[in-house]
Amino acid sequence: MNRPLAAIAAVLVAMISIQTGASLAKHLFPVVGPQGSAALRLFFAAFILLLVWRPWSRPPARGQWGAVWLYGLSLGGMNLLFYMSLAHIPLGIAVAFEFCGPLSVALLASRRATDFLWVACAIGGLLLLLPVGGASAALDPWGIAFALGAGACWALYIIFGRRVGAAVHGGTATALGMAVAALVVLPFGVVHSGMDLLAWNVLPTGIAVAILSSAFPYSLEMIALKKLPAHTFGILMSMEPAVAAISGLLFLSEKLSAFQWLALGLIILASAGSTMSAKSPEPLTEMVS
Repeated sequence: MNRPLAAIAAVLVAMISIQTGASLAKHLFPVVGPQGSAALRLFFAAFILLLVWRPWSRPPARGQWGAVWLYGLSLGGMNLLFYMSLAHIPLGIAVAFEFCGPLSVALLASRRATDFLWVACAIGGLLLLLPVGGASAALDPWGIAFALGAGACWALYIIFGRRVGAAVHGGTATALGMAVAALVVLPFGVVHSGMDLLAWNVLPTGIAVAILSSAFPYSLEMIALKKLPAHTFGILMSMEPAVAAISGLLFLSEKLSAFQWLALGLIILASAGSTMSAKSPEPLTEMVS
């Protein structure tokens, strides 16, 4: 398998893993809330990644730590705000709103005329996934606001992730970024949930969520970010709302409407278009602003 196709496969597997983990995490909300769930996810993910990658053996240079902290802050904000949104709106809808972030990155980074066709398909699918009419009135405004905030952090995660990935070993960057994210979010979980975070019926699920939603997929995404152009990565991520909607259907019994199924088709078409754009990726030094 050539490098672009391997990177595309890594992104797809990462998305499936993340949304499966998000569905599992939602079951923790009645016990520790979204803040506690996010804290558990990031804490255990950081612990696992630090053990696996041992970043202390090849630490970043002094001038690279700023990029690592920005990457970790965007990662922590994205996770916390996304889980906060899930407490108010369904998984598929939350991801659809959150997707405004990476979609903006794709639009701003696009250089080829054909890329706008795939972006248009992604936007069409996104609009069909968004609730309209009477359905939109039922959505909690706080859930929408949290999801949009998570989207902004997601856009920053893509930008800072590429920058730190260009300067620091991928495993080191991922482990240290996750550690920073855990340090940022853990106080929110402790204040909200206290000792409930250490309950024996919570910890196994928290560890599973950490593996599915962070440790495994973010390592894959770091690899993909180093091999794909920024706009291709952004458009490829257009499958995220579709994967989330399917995960919500399978694990949370969130049924899809006919318009949502049509949206899935448009989003998958956008992903297929981005795959063709990835056949000749730009050198990494040219992709970093």
